[in-house]
Parts: sequence; C-alpha cells; structure tokens
Amino acid sequence: MFASKDDFKEQYLAEFTKTMAKPFEECTKRERYEVLAKMICSRAAKLHTETRLRHISQQRKQVYYFSMEFLIGRLLNNYLINLGIEETVRRGLKELGEDLDQLLPMEPDPGLGNGGLGRLAACFLDSMAYLDLAGMGMGARYRFGLFKQTIEDGRQTEEPDPWLVNGYPWEIRNSDSAVSVHFGGKVERTYEDGKINFEHTAYQTVLAVPYDVPIVGYDGKTVNMLRLWQAEPAEEKIDLAAFNNGKYSEAVRERNEIEAITAILYPDDSTPAGKELRLKQEYFLTAAGIASIIDNYKHQYGADNWRAFSDRTAIHTNDTHPALCVPELMRILLDQENLEWDDAWDIVTKTISFTNHTIMPEALEKWPIDLIQRLLPRVYMIIEEIDRRYRENIDRSQADWQDRTRSSAILWDGQVRMANLSIIGSHSVNGVASIHTNILKHDVFQTFYQESPDKFNNKTNGVSHRRFLLEANPALGRLITTSIGPEWISNAYHLENLLPYANDDLFLNQLEKIKYVQKCRLAEYIKEHNGITVDPASIFDVQVKRIHAYKRQLLNMIKIMYLYNRLKKEPDLNLHPHTFLFSGKAAQSYEFAKEVIRLIHAMADVVNHDAQIGGKLKVVFLENLSVSIGQLIYPAADISEQISTAGKEASGTGNMKFMFNGALTLGTMDGANVEIHQLVGDDNMFLFGLTSSQITDLRGNYRSLDICERSSALMEIIDQLVNGFFGSDKDAFWSIHDALIRYNDEYFVLADFEDYMRAFFEADQAYTDRRRWNKMALTNIAMAGHFSSDRTISQYAKEIWKIK
Repeated sequence: MFASKDDFKEQYLAEFTKTMAKPFEECTKRERYEVLAKMICSRAAKLHTETRLRHISQQRKQVYYFSMEFLIGRLLNNYLINLGIEETVRRGLKELGEDLDQLLPMEPDPGLGNGGLGRLAACFLDSMAYLDLAGMGMGARYRFGLFKQTIEDGRQTEEPDPWLVNGYPWEIRNSDSAVSVHFGGKVERTYEDGKINFEHTAYQTVLAVPYDVPIVGYDGKTVNMLRLWQAEPAEEKIDLAAFNNGKYSEAVRERNEIEAITAILYPDDSTPAGKELRLKQEYFLTAAGIASIIDNYKHQYGADNWRAFSDRTAIHTNDTHPALCVPELMRILLDQENLEWDDAWDIVTKTISFTNHTIMPEALEKWPIDLIQRLLPRVYMIIEEIDRRYRENIDRSQADWQDRTRSSAILWDGQVRMANLSIIGSHSVNGVASIHTNILKHDVFQTFYQESPDKFNNKTNGVSHRRFLLEANPALGRLITTSIGPEWISNAYHLENLLPYANDDLFLNQLEKIKYVQKCRLAEYIKEHNGITVDPASIFDVQVKRIHAYKRQLLNMIKIMYLYNRLKKEPDLNLHPHTFLFSGKAAQSYEFAKEVIRLIHAMADVVNHDAQIGGKLKVVFLENLSVSIGQLIYPAADISEQISTAGKEASGTGNMKFMFNGALTLGTMDGANVEIHQLVGDDNMFLFGLTSSQITDLRGNYRSLDICERSSALMEIIDQLVNGFFGSDKDAFWSIHDALIRYNDEYFVLADFEDYMRAFFEADQAYTDRRRWNKMALTNIAMAGHFSSDRTISQYAKEIWKIK
C-alpha cells in the first residue's frame, strides 16, 4: 500500500489539500485522523473491488450475515495492523510531528451494538475476511446507537449517543443500491389461469439506503463489506400548508417517523408505539437485505436460475431479530419471481440458517399477531401458511401431539413466535456453547430436536484474538511473537507453543511486568474519568458485561459487602488489596438492573471513603462500556468474573477476551466456562456453584430465606440493603431485598454465595504465590486459541454454509 515511510508521508500530505483544503500544519488532530482514515478507507475500497471480482470469477458461495448489532469498535489501528502498515504509518507521522496514539482516540466507537451479540458479529466478519470467505454483514445504521450511559448520583441515565455528529470516514454511501421497503396497506387477491395472485397496495414506502463499511482481513488480501441500512423518505416532501400555518412539526411528521426506524438501536418496546417501531426496525433490515441479495444474485446468475440459489447463497440469521428473513424471502420468490410454494420453500430452507443466543424466555421474541397483520399484511399471510403447513405435518398418532403443537407452532395465543419461525424456516440451528446447545436440544426446543435432530449443532463462540490480544495488548503480543514466532497471529492454536515456557522464570517475570503496566494504564484512566485512585499492585477483579439479573452482578456485590463487613470487624484479615471493577449497561426499561448499578455506586461510596479499610478494597464502575474501553480493561484484569447462574448464559465472549490476556476465570459451570475448564482444568481456574442440573432439581424445593437464617453474615447483608446502612430510607434497596427474599431468589444468588466465597478466597490465596499465578495465566493464554473466531467461522463455513 505504501512503498516506504516517505511514500506514506507524501500521499498523506497530498490528501489534505484534496480533503480539507488546507495544509497538514493547520489541521486539528480530529482532522488529521479523518484524513488518515479516509485515505485508508479509499484504499480498502479498492481492495474490496479486487476481492469481489476475484470471488465472482471463482463463483464463490456468498454468505450474508444478518444481525441487528455489529459492535465493530474503532477501525483505524485494527486496519493498519491488518494491512501490515502500522509501523510505517507510525514512523511517518512521528517525522511529521504527530503521534498515532493521539490520533486513534479521535475515532468514535460506532453505536451499532450493545454487547456480546454485536461484538460476536463483528469478530465473525473479521474472521470471514481473514479466511477469504465471500461474506457480507447486513445491519442497520443507527444514528444514535443504543444510548450513552452516564451516572448521576449513582444512577444510570441515558443520553443519545451522537456518534455520527462529525461524520464517519469509514462508510461509503451507495445510493444507487437503495431499495424500497413497504409497511401497512392491504393485500388484494386475484385469480388468473387458476392461480391466486397477491397484490400489496396502499402501503407506505420507506427508502433503504446502504452505507458500506470495508472489513479488512488480516494480511490485507481480502476486504469484505458490512452493509448498514438507513431509513429515509422515498421522496423529499413537506406539508407546505401545515408549515405555513406554523405547524412545523406536523409538516415534517412523516419524515420524522420514517427516520425514527434507524434512529436508535432497540427502542423501548414497553409501549405499543415502541413495539411497532421495534418491529419496523427488524423488518426494515430483513426486507432491505433480502431485496439486495436477490438483485445481486439475478445480476450475477440471471433471472431464472433459482435452482442454484442455495448453492450460491447462504443467509445466516444472528438470533431471532432477523427471523423475518424466512417469510420475506418466500414473499419475493412467490410474488415477484412467480415460483410455486414448494419450490420457494425448498430454496428458503436450504438457504437460511439460524443461531440461537439465549434460553431466557423474555428474549425469545414474540410479536402480537394483530401488529404484524396491520404492519406487514402480506408477510403475515405467508407466516400463517407456513404455520398451517407445519401443523399439518405433526404426527397426530402420538399421544402428546397437542403438547408438541403447543410448544412448536409459530402462531400461538395471539402471538407470532419468532424462534419457532426461525427453526422451521432454517436448515441448521446452532447453539453457541456445548452446555447451551444441549439445553436447546433437550429443553427449550426439545420438540424440534426430536423431529429433526440433524438440524441442531453446536458452534462455540469465538473472538478476534488479533483485536483483543494483538491490538489491545501489543506488549504481550510482542512477547509471544519473540518467544514462539508470529504464526499464532494467523493460527491461534499456535499459542499452545507457549506451554513449555511455564517453567521459564524470565518469561513469567516479563508476563507479570506486562500485566502491571496494563494495570497502571487502566489506573490512570480510572483516575482521570472517575477521580478514584486505585493501586495497580492490588488484584484487579473485573466483571464487565451487560447488567442483568442472571449475570449476577448482585452476587459480586454481596461478596464485596461481606468483605467490607469482615474487614470492619477484623482489620487484620489476611486479604490482598482488591480493586473491584464493573462496567456495563442496563436496558432502559430494566429497573432491577438499574438498581444493581445504584447498589454498586452506593457501596463504592461507602468503601472508597472508609479510611479504616486502609485501601484493601476499592470499587469502581466505568460508565458507558464500549469496545475501546473493553480493550483497555481486558489486558489489565487479574480475575475474570464469569458468575452467571448455571444454564442461563448461552456462551459469553468476555470470558474469552480475558483468557487471551491471561486473566484467571472465577466462574460457574455455565456457557463457554465449561469448555474453558475442559482446556485448562481445575488447576488453572476457580470454579464454584450449582450446576444447571442441580438447579433444575432444586427448583420447587428452594427457599432462600432458609439460607439467610443459617448465615448471620448473609442476614446482616440482607438487612443492610434496607436498614439505613446506605443513608436515608430513600436510599434503601427494597427491590433487591425483595428479589432475594420475598420472590425467593430466582437466580440462586444466595444458594451459590458460600461456595463463591470459597472460590474467591482460594483465588486470593493463589495470588500470594506469584510464580504459580503467572504459570496459571500463561496456561490460559496458551489454551485460548480454541476460542478464536477463526475456528468458529471455519466450522460455520464447512458444517453450516457448506463451503469447502
């Protein structure tokens, strides 16, 4: 891309007169970042053209990955690394008097996701590009992201995340590829030559405009695209009469309603209007994506070559948000391409595959039938027919056929069940960790598994080790490369070659020094953003993830309250200084999760200002978690808290990011923790808690109050939630108290507490032996290669998408 450092400087300086109309010296750091990003983007776009032409000439099968979230993070440094030019650019900028590390923070974190689902999708795109798969992400261009989290008086508040306010230099607007999406209206039936035809009329048209973001694979040979769809009016118009009468909002009401579709990720759906907007958002993405897929296929293979469609095209739906891909693809094949039902259904079910990410009932999407009928009348008719045909094929000779219908039908109790639609319309259904997939097979989707066992498979999640180790922790990356060579960057399984260094004191000391430097870096960030001084020599005990009852940040907090109470009574308690770090967002309407955030801050206020504790405990909450903040946290962690209720976490990916950086897992046998344990064993992680089968057996016989009554320490903590310990009555935490006692501790927080504390103290004791701890950290890094998204995507390609 650049022949030399001087070549880079020459091209970079020339861009300023083209882009900024002023020289480099007069530009701000943000402008210097933008010019650099646009220059790299233009070259990546050229590489994408070359990639696409190569894939077309080789008639590669095209994979379309649909997801409501793509949490891609900042791209500049990642792409400089992937293109092999980071050092060239760094040195060139230095000679110009600029520091690359000061330009990188000028890039906003794109507001395109919330947590693990979106980051997983981004990692998958990275691996598809590295593995030279013909892949394209299909997402939405949210103007304000999810929300910007701020903390006021210990409470989460939500503000718009205006990440696009200064534009986004990595995107390319592709207006010529815009498509129309229709909402509302009515469907008329006509009969012609013995065939029923359906005509959708009187609908509202929304224009879906694609913005393409290049996805640069490591080594720069393959550049794919992430296509983000933005909702716009189909025609520019304004109600002039309303405007001239002073009704300015009314004059642009339709525009505002249309643009709202892609304004915010996951609008609050606790109201009828919110539900309608959320459904519009999901259909908008699927309809725009499917239309562009069809157009591209016809352009490349002709208008009548439908038999080859599933051989040339794979459509993958990431969770149930894009479930409408099933009826939408049917609608186009039936109504626009005039295929017969059986032929169209054969194409759909051979093309679409589905990943389930949750077993939580509230996350298995359901939509009111009347809402879909009104908003998507033709799509609903197709869903209804899919459901009718599915029910017809249920074996009614079986005694439990009615129960099987109740669990597997798409339409039930006035609702459209999107998970069932996804399963029936797909040729593959996969879970994302071994324990999760087994629960899907034998519990959540048992009926479907009994009907079609070959359809179900496991694909344990993975993350991009190039972003979360090579980029996020460059010093550790250099140590690894110096020790075992660079092959681990392209094949993470080569990290296992580190195992012989487990007895190399020089290596282990270097590993410890790198960890300390990363902890100092995070401590500086905490001081700057939180005003809290933390000791880098303390144990950094970290829980970073979405705030949710089943993820049990509350269990962590009860541990901290327990430690505080003990230290007040036993000031000489043998305990290493600990810094407890939390970060994550609570959904806007999830009041319990918001109360947990308030509890974290209330306890932080108590602990951090108590001189008697002597700095043995510090509690910190880092607000507005993003990929960039995550890349600061993962390398600095000593302990990775993965403490969800067993059987509730599908997989988790934070556990993998921490593992790549040498943090030791303190966790339950849940999600991918099970597979981490299989790789590193009991000696290299700290396990505790009930298993999922034990929890199943315990349900119905569990009484949380009994546990409290047997433990004076727990009873003290429960009382402190409401007895004025945190201040006045208005500061009490009755909802948390009631969740634990009155509503019987749904997520077995109290049941697991004693064993959790055993594992915690075991970890604290292990930290005393620094050599042992460093060997454990090394083992985790060495065995983390299994959790590279390269492995995951290779399995998807071979076993689901049937790409050889």
